[in-house]
Amino acid sequence: MPQCKVENVLKEQQPIPWTTQEILEATGGALLCGDLHRRFSRVGIDSREISPEDFFFAIVGESHDGHGFASAVVDQGVRGLLIGRQKAGQLPVAAWETKNVTCIAVADTTRALGDLAAFNRRRAKVSVVAVTGSNGKTTTRKLTVGVLRRQYNTLATTGNFNNEIGLPLTLLGLSPDHQWAVVELGTNSPGEIARLAKICSADIGVLTNIGPAHLEGLGSLDGVMREKGDLIKGLGREGKAVLNADDPRVLQLARETQHGVLLYGRSPDATIRAEEISEDKQAISFLLRFGRERLPIQLKSPGHFMISNALAAAAVGYLLGISAAKVKAGLESFKPAMGRMNICHMSNGVHLIDDTYNANPDSMKAALATLERSGAKGRRIFVAGDMLELGTQAPELHSQVGALAARTGVDRLYASGEHAAAVAAGAQKEAMPAANTMTGSREEIIEGLRGWLQPGDWVLVKGSRGMAMEKVVAGLKAWARESQNLTKSG
Repeated sequence: MPQCKVENVLKEQQPIPWTTQEILEATGGALLCGDLHRRFSRVGIDSREISPEDFFFAIVGESHDGHGFASAVVDQGVRGLLIGRQKAGQLPVAAWETKNVTCIAVADTTRALGDLAAFNRRRAKVSVVAVTGSNGKTTTRKLTVGVLRRQYNTLATTGNFNNEIGLPLTLLGLSPDHQWAVVELGTNSPGEIARLAKICSADIGVLTNIGPAHLEGLGSLDGVMREKGDLIKGLGREGKAVLNADDPRVLQLARETQHGVLLYGRSPDATIRAEEISEDKQAISFLLRFGRERLPIQLKSPGHFMISNALAAAAVGYLLGISAAKVKAGLESFKPAMGRMNICHMSNGVHLIDDTYNANPDSMKAALATLERSGAKGRRIFVAGDMLELGTQAPELHSQVGALAARTGVDRLYASGEHAAAVAAGAQKEAMPAANTMTGSREEIIEGLRGWLQPGDWVLVKGSRGMAMEKVVAGLKAWARESQNLTKSG
């Protein structure tokens, strides 16, 4: 199924196998043909990755329909597949029956995938940590995995597997040996977190923050709060909530929930908190207050926002009784993912900060604050792509980002996207000269930077995933290599 290249979410340990009977029980599907007792090694949705011993789910994606690959996977030797009931008449089910293929039909294949994952989570008897929030959930998830793996056999979400397809694929990777799973829940419309929370049935729910992200679908900050709060509502009876004491809306949810709450943050009300913070261009350090213990932590990534992510992970470790020494080791083993505050000191002397993985107003502010506090002696350049899914508030929020760039000492601003003019206008309102702002395509920005940058400059590149601002990063790195080659040849 070409539209979704699925990573193997579990490379070291084999997932729990399936029988036809179990798949029917989990999904509520109807058996069109095949053997109730046939066994399958794992479940897959990608025709390029499927093996003959696997069971294929025909998922309907945004660009492609997995039913279009159903006959192909049968020809590849697959002997089990699940299809949409409405598609059954369009597929050669009778021919499959003669080949001894098992075929199950359901009303909605994506929902059936989630139901299967929920069934698997229950039969695996693991415990689950689920992480959500407007910012920092992927980093918090990675930090939490680093902490838990110091003591427990832990499965984790890979990549950006945080939606109604990605979360089930993660949970379907559970093996009999796993003790914990750490998963990430994302959303851009009401009801998604509630559904994902039901699938994963978390024992510990981590809520990083509530900010102006996905406003197009969620409407307002209160809408974001309600949506994110569904993770806490979806916890089991004995579930615990790990909540950010520095976020007022998260604190409101803490006051409203009947579940046990552990607070983290810089607030004196937090059980797990950070003190004595210091930062340089490459790392951030702080003293971790871990119950009665205090220990120094150094994270290999700049930015004060990293502290909150690390405290959330430490709080999970605290709940699980993991020692302070193991928590420290887990946190300090963290390495930033691609596109998340990656600093590249290029061969031509320009320093590049790649934070292109995604963006919303709060993460833009955090990135600009990191650039401001970096101690950079050269000029500071901000390359901004649009923040997507902000609805009617988009023009004003983009203008605010431009204004903040000017106030935090950015020397030159480049903006790309539908709201680039608003970003530039916001910067000019804060007295950034119009000559120091440029709007245009990614290619035009790369060309403009090539002719203006000089050794010692710092360039921050950031934008929403859909803006593909990593192409600007790639273009600048290619330019640096060209410059080096010219120097050598000269």
